[in-house]
Amino acid sequence: MREFVEYMVKRIVDNPDEVQVQEVKAEKVILLEIRVAKEDMGKVIGKGGRVANALRTLVGAAAAKIKKRVMVEILED
Repeated sequence: MREFVEYMVKRIVDNPDEVQVQEVKAEKVILLEIRVAKEDMGKVIGKGGRVANALRTLVGAAAAKIKKRVMVEILED
C-alpha cells in the first residue's frame, strides 16, 4: 500500500525526492503518513481538497480488498 501511495504522490509534486510515506500497521487499521515539501501541499491537497479526496478514495478501495481500514494523513515536511 505504501509503495502505491508513494508512486502516486511523487507524480503530482514538484519535489518528488522530498516525498516520504510511512506506513503504520495495526490489526484492522493501516495509517499512511504522507510528508511533502511545504510548496507541494497545494498540489497534494488540490483545489477544494479534490486531489486528497481522490487519493483517499483509491486507497480505501484498495484497503477494502484486504479487509482493512486505511487512514491517510497528509503532513508538511
